[in-house]
Amino acid sequence: MDETSRYPGFPEYAGYSDVGGGSGMDAASRGSSSQHAAVEGGGAATYDGKHRQSQPHRQPRTGVLARLHTVFEPSMNRLSMKIYGSKKAVVKERLRQRSLGVWVIHPCSKFRFYWDLCMLLLLVANLIILPVGISFFNDDFDTRWITFNCLSDTIFLVDIIVNFRTGILQTDNSEQVILEPNLIARNYLRSWFFLDLISSLPLDYLFLMFNQDVGEGIQILHAGRALRILRLAKLLSLVRLLRLSRLVRYVNQWEEVYMLRIRSNNVSSGQRGHHESQSMIKFLNMASVFMRIFNLICMMLLIGHWSGCLQFLVPSLQGFPVNSWVSINELQDANWAEQYSWSLFKAMSHMLCIGYGRFPPQSLTDMWLTMLSMISGATCYALFLGHATNLIQSLDSSRRQYREKVKQVEEYMSYRRLPLDMRKRITEYFEHRYQGKFFDEKWILDEMSDKLREEVRNYTCRRLVTNLPLLQNADTNLLTELTDCLEFEMFQPGNFLRFFFCCSCNFFYVLF
Repeated sequence: MDETSRYPGFPEYAGYSDVGGGSGMDAASRGSSSQHAAVEGGGAATYDGKHRQSQPHRQPRTGVLARLHTVFEPSMNRLSMKIYGSKKAVVKERLRQRSLGVWVIHPCSKFRFYWDLCMLLLLVANLIILPVGISFFNDDFDTRWITFNCLSDTIFLVDIIVNFRTGILQTDNSEQVILEPNLIARNYLRSWFFLDLISSLPLDYLFLMFNQDVGEGIQILHAGRALRILRLAKLLSLVRLLRLSRLVRYVNQWEEVYMLRIRSNNVSSGQRGHHESQSMIKFLNMASVFMRIFNLICMMLLIGHWSGCLQFLVPSLQGFPVNSWVSINELQDANWAEQYSWSLFKAMSHMLCIGYGRFPPQSLTDMWLTMLSMISGATCYALFLGHATNLIQSLDSSRRQYREKVKQVEEYMSYRRLPLDMRKRITEYFEHRYQGKFFDEKWILDEMSDKLREEVRNYTCRRLVTNLPLLQNADTNLLTELTDCLEFEMFQPGNFLRFFFCCSCNFFYVLF
């Protein structure tokens, strides 16, 4: 069968044959190949297994338009290969997206990848710059500040539109991506839409525009009301900090992509030397652990940054009372860098529970802010300690399981009151058999496919095949059957395998 006829209207995919592995998408697409229809621009082609009704084929996309459309289609990246399992399945997903006839962004596309990267950088900048600008700068109508806010709000509003046109990975079936616009909109409205919308709207500027008074002498007659409006506008601008939810989502997505890169590097490192691959795998596993700890540390620093800005913002909104910590330290007229440094020092002192800063709280407001910082610091410390402990334990789980098993053996020997000589031999047996690491090898091999299990057994028994003259020229099938029957057993000096002149159906390979 001609390769071009496999994908009518898409000759650029004719090079992908049906041979090769795939995921569940391949099986689903093969099962539905007897009833397949593709519609675009009034032309269609229908296949039913008995007859073929030909209609005008769609025109293949060429040139700039084709390259533009491929940006929004799933690309051959690690995420798409993880979801679909093969290049052919990714190609079929592209065809499924094109057959819908609507503009939808695939979550595995290049556009979504780079868009998420840009949004991640913009979110980090917003979550750092916004608290500083709100707390330490009084000129809310500065051109640069208004430009930054309006540009950020516009990009985040565009992100909402992009989310309405981005496919959704199903949690129960990751191989099937929702590409219907109605289903995408319904799912987004039920999840993150309202939080994203509130954090993207310029509520502070809308509030100022709504309460703008027209007339002469407004600065004199309504000075108190105008000051309250400005303070409320500052509080409304804090709503933008709800963008933290987006940051968490994007960080989780990028962490998943990073873990995929680590797994692929582990596979490629297995092709090198044994010692080099082992050291590379250990390094990459350590990198993944430190990456998660680094994310947690960055989150703690961000909370400390927010707490420091809040320490100065609240006295600023109150007009710097004489008993506030800002007035006591005479920081009202200092530059913003000095104000921020003292505020951050005060907040970190509370969060790390090492003191109250330069002076203890003198007012009720400072006392409540101090308690809030202490609670947030204690929570972050508990989360960091728990995550770090779990990550360190999971870094070398086999060695930890070995130590637990040895501990159980020691308790068993003590419970049975075994003699010291027997205890020594039992301890040496476990040390030589497991060599500091414990694996449930039978369970691991049973979970593998037959072909993969066969390859693992052949690799682990390669020393027997190469060193035993009887098997050096043996047939491959014979060696495979023989390795399937082998069982590992550990013998200590002085143990008898079999006595002479005794019948035995066992065959022993002795490795020294």
